[in-house]
Amino acid sequence: MAENPTSTQLRRGVVGPCILALLSSGPRFGLQLVRELDDVGQLLSSQGTVYPLLNRLHDAGFVTSYWEVNETDRPRRYYQLTEGGRLELASFQEDWERFSGSVTSLLATIPEKHNDRTRDDV
Repeated sequence: MAENPTSTQLRRGVVGPCILALLSSGPRFGLQLVRELDDVGQLLSSQGTVYPLLNRLHDAGFVTSYWEVNETDRPRRYYQLTEGGRLELASFQEDWERFSGSVTSLLATIPEKHNDRTRDDV
């Protein structure tokens, strides 16, 4: 089944801030972030989208990374939030609250008969 283009666009805009939100509670390695985003549901279209996004967040100065090597596990690259990332996350939270509140308010005005329609009817 093909993915809804609207869902794809929404996801693209929020996965980065969601990664920043996860990192706000402490460093994580890439696969750990993938698993946590996947556990929430509806945030990842594929696991391969996370690593390029982490690189963009790094290039923007929102995250830093370091390698951790120990004798029992393979080397892992950990990502952690920078002060710039914290500021970006705080800004996104404010914007998201206003934006999502506006959308929710608008959708609440749709007459009940429209809520029962299927996508094929639209």
